[in-house]
Amino acid sequence: MKKQVPDSAGAVATYVFAVCRAPEPATVTGLPGLTDEAPVRTLPFGTLTAVVQHVPAADFSDEAWQERLSDLHELERCARAHHDVVSAVAAGGPTIPLPLATLYRGDESARRTLESEADRFHAVLKRIENHAEWGVKVYAPSAPSGGKDTVSPTTSPADSAPPAPGAGLAYLDRKRGIQQRRERQQEDTLRIADEVDAGLRTLATAFRRLRPHGQEPAGDRRLQILNATYLVAEHRVHELGGLAQTLRQRTGAEIEVSGPWVPYSFVGEV
Repeated sequence: MKKQVPDSAGAVATYVFAVCRAPEPATVTGLPGLTDEAPVRTLPFGTLTAVVQHVPAADFSDEAWQERLSDLHELERCARAHHDVVSAVAAGGPTIPLPLATLYRGDESARRTLESEADRFHAVLKRIENHAEWGVKVYAPSAPSGGKDTVSPTTSPADSAPPAPGAGLAYLDRKRGIQQRRERQQEDTLRIADEVDAGLRTLATAFRRLRPHGQEPAGDRRLQILNATYLVAEHRVHELGGLAQTLRQRTGAEIEVSGPWVPYSFVGEV
């Protein structure tokens, strides 16, 4: 988020959604953007083009933004409006989405700042051209049915008889067995995650491994072992489904593939 917001009453700021080369004018015509007080439009700078909109500066002051962060409905509205513009532009050619709430004091301020990053923008556009981002989530195979990983020092809470000789050693052996089984399961999940990731990387131009999501308190109890995203060239996308199926059969893991997405994850590393 970059913010250069004028603070005078009634002032407007230039909100920048994305940077691309030269979109067709019709691409942005009629897009609602963040406000109905000004159209979404293009702002050329050098050989590149920013997709922008004038917004009331007061709506994006630090105070207004802090209030928005605590209002999930309003925050979601802004995020969806931003994404809708980015997606519409990206449908026509390689597009660099800028972070939510990228604002400048006006068009000239935006143009000067964006021009200073032109070399990086050109490099990113070259990288993502004819590519899309695909998300992959992998869940551990279902554990085989069997006894619970619990152990009790007594056979029954009501049993008050003295423990049989060797009962303590057996108890410790059971605990040790449980620990070893858990360690093997953890090693297996790491191996499966690495195997799936390595297989998918063979298709990808770039990739990122993200932090796996934890189990939800209710509902989905699956154990996520890989949360990753891959930048895949359009001419190789047809291989993705078949590879995912092969990896499912080989590892027993549940593999979810989603996309294509605008390559948000691969525009900040150049």
